[in-house]
Amino acid sequence: MHYEADDFLETAGPDTLKQIARARKLTREYYLSDYADTETRTAILRELLGGMGENVAIDTPFHCDYGKNIFLGSDVIINMNCTFVDNRPIRIGNQVLIASNVQIYTSSHPVLPQERLVPDWKEQGTTFFRTFARPVEIGDHVWIGGGSILLPGVTVGENSVIGAGSVVTRPIPANCVAVGSPCRVIRRFSENGEML
Repeated sequence: MHYEADDFLETAGPDTLKQIARARKLTREYYLSDYADTETRTAILRELLGGMGENVAIDTPFHCDYGKNIFLGSDVIINMNCTFVDNRPIRIGNQVLIASNVQIYTSSHPVLPQERLVPDWKEQGTTFFRTFARPVEIGDHVWIGGGSILLPGVTVGENSVIGAGSVVTRPIPANCVAVGSPCRVIRRFSENGEML
């Protein structure tokens, strides 16, 4: 894989750790809040997230690294036990359904050890490994099935469905059903819902 210099990020600097601590505090408050108190829960989400439309429901537990890099449209449902590793932006459109146990990762590590490991990391005052990150985008009217995993840099086009348990390793086009590991298109349909 080819990496650009700005793909890599510092994951253990003081500012980063402060942002992660903030997200952990807010997600804990959200988890402990009264499920029926939608006003309080919405206020916590608006403080946690980078942006959020109307009629958004996130079930608990919900996990994220920063929160501020997550942007949700309107009419979005995120079911229980989802994890969003938002080192880079995660953008989710309108009328999106995300089932339970979905994981969205914007970050990973190089495969080759000479790219992944940092020589003299103690002297440099950093971590012993490199982390790269790329944004993830999910279009309008998408349904992500339970237990799916979306990897760094992927996009899911509008109206598409990702089958349960899929591992999305590359962009998925609009107007299709895609399943598997790695996730691949198995069916296409037109915008008006006619099967192609």
